[in-house]
This record gives sequence, structure tokens and C-alpha cells, in this order.
Amino acid sequence: MPPARKRPRAYDPARTRTAVLAQFGNVRAAVRSLTPEQLALPTRLGDWTVRELVAHVGTALTAVDRLLGEPEPARQDGRLLDWPFAIGADADAIAGTARRLAAEYPDLDAHLAEAERRFTERLDTRPGARLLPTSAGALPLADYVVTRTVELVVHTDDLNAAVPGLDVPYDRQALAAATRLLADALAVKAPGGSTEVRIPPYAVVQCVEGPRHTRGTPPNVVETDPLTWVRLATGRLAWKDALDGAKVSASGERADLDALLPLLS
Repeated sequence: MPPARKRPRAYDPARTRTAVLAQFGNVRAAVRSLTPEQLALPTRLGDWTVRELVAHVGTALTAVDRLLGEPEPARQDGRLLDWPFAIGADADAIAGTARRLAAEYPDLDAHLAEAERRFTERLDTRPGARLLPTSAGALPLADYVVTRTVELVVHTDDLNAAVPGLDVPYDRQALAAATRLLADALAVKAPGGSTEVRIPPYAVVQCVEGPRHTRGTPPNVVETDPLTWVRLATGRLAWKDALDGAKVSASGERADLDALLPLLS
């Protein structure tokens, strides 16, 4: 008999909203301290500067406003776990928008403040079940807000990597939601039960085809910390580099995730 299909992970909308706003607030506070010289620094995102990266962070929230301005789809035809695999198609448009916003908004804090205001206003006046026409198909607003934790955690890490000593903190709930969404996406990409991926304290998933583990210590185990997992899943860190730097432990013949990563790019 085939194994029962797991129910999709549930996210509490109120906690997710709080996490998104907390992480966005962490970024806003850090941006106020940036000097013109720091804003001109390069980032690990191709030719983006820190200024362009910060401008893009605002779109993590304004995307909700933009999508709510579109006609509501007639029915849901996407899943939350489709989102990580769909956003790569938007890469060129995203880069162009980041450059345009960086040029249009010399006052980045004002830009972020307006993004936060509109996001909060929209969530206050729209039900979580309202469908949005996203690149991953029609998704409920509440599900799409979960994806904002990934955007904000990833780009917080990008900012910290670009500006020495910036050290923008990570909201615990935002990091948890981002970690879980990306872990579950791995299980979708490589369904199976032969390998256990552990990302304490937030997620454990079974994945990869092969003999299914039922009890005791799994024969194939991968373990890492949440930020390392986010970096691996989004292409900020290569699997080999993570192993060489002892950021990941992997045991068993099916514990090599190199061919499955990144999930986002």
C-alpha cells in the first residue's frame, strides 16, 4: 500500500503577518544607519548595489498591494509549495524593477515606510482567502504572505553579507516559516522517504526515493542550521562549500543533495 499523502503544513496567518512586519522592521532600522558609501557597495546579487537591494526589499510587501490590484482569479490553481519553483522566471523583471526603484526613491526609508503602510492596510481590509494571481498560480492571500518571510530572510542575509558589521537580526518566526517552506519544497522536488533532512529547531522532512525508513536512526541523514539551509536552498551557498566548511553534516549514500539544490535561483 502506498504511504498516505501528508497534509500541507499549516501557517497561522496572524503569526505570519507579525513575523513579516517584524523582519521588515529589522531591515528598516538597519537601512536608516547606512551611509552613501555603504549604499554604493556591491552585493552578491550580480551587479546590484546595496541601494538596489534595499529598494527591492520594499517590493516584498508592495507585491501584495500590486497583486490585490489585479482581478481576483475565479479559482485556486496553485499551491504554496509551487511558489519556490516559479519565481526564477521573474528574475529579469525583478532586477529591472530594483534598479528603477533605487533611482526613483532617494529616500529609501520613506520608500520602505510607504510599503509597510500599504501592506498593513491591505491585510486589514482583505480576507486571507482572497485569491491572488501569482507566478505560481492563483494563491490565497494568507499563503502568499508566507512567501514574504522567505523574501525578507533571504534579502536580510544578502544585506548582512554586503555590509560588514551591519548584522540585521532575524525574527525567529520569520526564519522558522522561511525554513519550513523551503524544506517542504525540497520534499516536493524529491519525494520519497529514504533521506531525513533535519534543520533544528524548525523542520524535519523526509525526501529522496529509495527504501523507506520506519524506525530507529535513518540510514541517510542531512543536518544543518536554518540560515545555512536558506542559503543552500536559494543558491547563496554551494553544497560542496557547505560540506567543506562543516556547515552541513551528511551521512548515507542518499544524503548527497547537490543535484537537488538550489530550489530557488
